[in-house]
This record gives sequence, structure tokens and C-alpha cells, in this order.
Amino acid sequence: MKVIVKWGVAGAAVVVVAGAALLLGGRGAAVQTTAVQRGAIVQSVVATGRVNAPARMDIGSEVTATVLEVPVREGDRVKAGDLLVRLSDAEARATLAQARAALVEARARARQQTSVTGPVSRQAVLQAQANYKAAELEYQRATELVAKGFFSQQKLDDAKRAMDTAMTAVATAEFQAQANDPGGVEPALAAARVVQAEAAVAAAEARLNRLQIRAPVDAVVLARNVEPGSMAQPGRTLVALAAQGDVRIDAAVDEKHLRLLAPGMAARAVADAFPGQPFDAQLTWIAPAVDPQRGSVDVRLAVPKAPAFLRPDMTVSVEMVGGAKKDALVLPSGAVRDADRETPWVLVLQDGRAVRAPVKLGLRGIGSVEILEGLKEGDSAIPQTEKALPGDKVHAARPLAGAKGMEVPSYISR
Repeated sequence: MKVIVKWGVAGAAVVVVAGAALLLGGRGAAVQTTAVQRGAIVQSVVATGRVNAPARMDIGSEVTATVLEVPVREGDRVKAGDLLVRLSDAEARATLAQARAALVEARARARQQTSVTGPVSRQAVLQAQANYKAAELEYQRATELVAKGFFSQQKLDDAKRAMDTAMTAVATAEFQAQANDPGGVEPALAAARVVQAEAAVAAAEARLNRLQIRAPVDAVVLARNVEPGSMAQPGRTLVALAAQGDVRIDAAVDEKHLRLLAPGMAARAVADAFPGQPFDAQLTWIAPAVDPQRGSVDVRLAVPKAPAFLRPDMTVSVEMVGGAKKDALVLPSGAVRDADRETPWVLVLQDGRAVRAPVKLGLRGIGSVEILEGLKEGDSAIPQTEKALPGDKVHAARPLAGAKGMEVPSYISR
């Protein structure tokens, strides 16, 4: 007996599908891959910041007074010492005039002490000594005459009293002369009065200067917040200044890039308002601490040749370049796992399986990394977006239309 087997269209389809499933099941899951290639790479850190002046100053008043004059406007360039705001100063000027007059008087008295009072006191000593000598001679003569009976005792007593008075006058004149000598008390008092008068003048000038607010350095006026006739009060900003000098950029960088930063790094910046005019900058300062709220570290960049269009508080984008190579083994950063840890690795396709390969990384660019060790040119890496684990059976899938950097599949299903 013969058995005749008839195949229908449906039966043939089942066999074909079963065969394809067996074939694909043996090859494992299909995954997209990207190849390790040679090319150029630039390691850089991009951040957003703002243009800043070397110093910004909010100028205010130390006293409460009426504003009389504000001779500057926004955008004006001022020199150190230029008048910014003048407050009501009539009383201060009168006090200064009075102090200066007192100083003139004190100095005149000091000169009088040296040229008149001192010499007169010394002459008074000589005169007192002469008077004492005469009184002494008169006393001696009276003593003789009283002894001979020509004068009464009263005459001798009068002569004695006159001699004692003359002696006291000599002592008084000598004390006064000593006080008026160059090293005596009176010249010292005269000098002290001069010092006091000079201090009074300085205090009056300081009070007047507080009413004439001037620019501390060469600067640009950023804001004028007061007008003549208004009242100035301590703690209120009257004029805001930006000191002239080298322009700088203040920016904040994500803390994960901190290891890539180093003072002296070259940078390229571009202002949002002038996107077609980039300019050079240089990293000069890195904050010693990380901002815990933002998770960022503040940096400062110098702009040696600032373009004329830069203004304080302009928003700029900065790219700080840490290194560059023209011929390096490069892999898209999405294919590197644990890149920020001590042992980064890549999942590579080897002999139909996903294999874990430890790697050593070099420069890190935007979207790519340099492979120093662990892979060679042409190796197929499996990106992190693929659902594959080390040891899984996999095969390279057909690349998407227009995809670049993906390996060509190792086979084509028929």
C-alpha cells in the first residue's frame, strides 16, 4: 500500500515559518550596533554664563540730605574722582569755613608764642633780677643807716619787705620764662591747639565730602536711581557703576564635569545677541566648593580681547576645550557604560554573543569618547538603548535607513 502525502499551500507556509523561527532562534535577538572608528575628537565642557565687569559698585549716601545735582547719565564713562551726586551742603561749607578760620588763629598764636611771648618772658626775668639787686642794695644801705641812728626801724622793715617782694618777682619771672621756652608748656599748648584746629578742618572737609559723592574708580554708569530734589538716605543706591577693565564671564558648570576643568583652559564664547561673532576666553578661576542646591560649580573666565559689543549681564555660551586629537579610536558615548566610574565597560558583539569588555577612556567629546584600551578599530559595540545583557545570544540587525555609524548586518535573511 502506498501512502500519498499532499502538500497544500497552507502546509508549505507552516514549514517555511517554522524553519525561519528555528534559524532566527539559533542566532539570538537582533540588536543595533555601532563601530569603533578612527577620527578626530575634542574634549570640551559647555556652559552658559553672563558677562561681568571686574567690579560692580552700588554708590549710596552716608547721610540723609536733599539731592542738588546728578551730572551723570546711564552709559556715561567717568574717571576716578568725577562728581556723581551732590547733596545739600550749605551747612557743611559754613562749618568748614569756621574750622579753617580757627586753624588760622591757632597758627598765629603759635607764631606769637615763638616770636613774642617767649622773648618777652626772658626779658621779664632780667628786669626782675635788676629790681631785686636794687632792693637788696637799698636794704643794705638802710641797715647801715639804722645802725647809725639816721633811720628808724620802720625804714629798715620797709627795705626788707621791698627786697623780699623783688625776690618773689624774680622767681615768678623765671617760672614764666621756663614755661615759654621752646621745650616748655606754653609752646606745647600752642602746638596742641594747632593740631586740634587741623583736626576740626579735616572733620569738616570729610562731612563736606560725604555730601559730594564721587566715582571711586574709572567706570561706566549702569543705573541712575535718583533725581535732583529727591531725598538721599543711607542704604539706598543712588548710582550703579561697573568698573572699567578686563571683562570676565561668570558661569556655572555641572559638578560631574569638575574633573575636566583646569585653570588656563582655552575657551570659545559666543553672545546670544551676536551668535555670528564668537570670541576667545580663558578659564582663570574655579570655585573651591560646589553649590549643593544646583549641583554646579562656579567658574570665571577672562576675556583678553573683549569685542566692543559686550555689555554687563549679557548671556553667553562658553565651550572650554580640555584637549583634542585628530586620530583617535572614537566610540559614541551612548555605548559606554559606567563611564563616570572607575571601571567603565562596553558591551560588544563577538561570535554571536554580547560580551562585556572593560575599557580605558581618554578624551570625552560631545556625544563621543576616546577608547585608549580594551577595543580595536572595527569592533561592534551595543548601545545602552538595546535590551541585551552580557552572555546573551545576539546578532547585528539591519541598520535603519539613513543610519550612520552602525555596522552592516553580518547576514541577510532570505
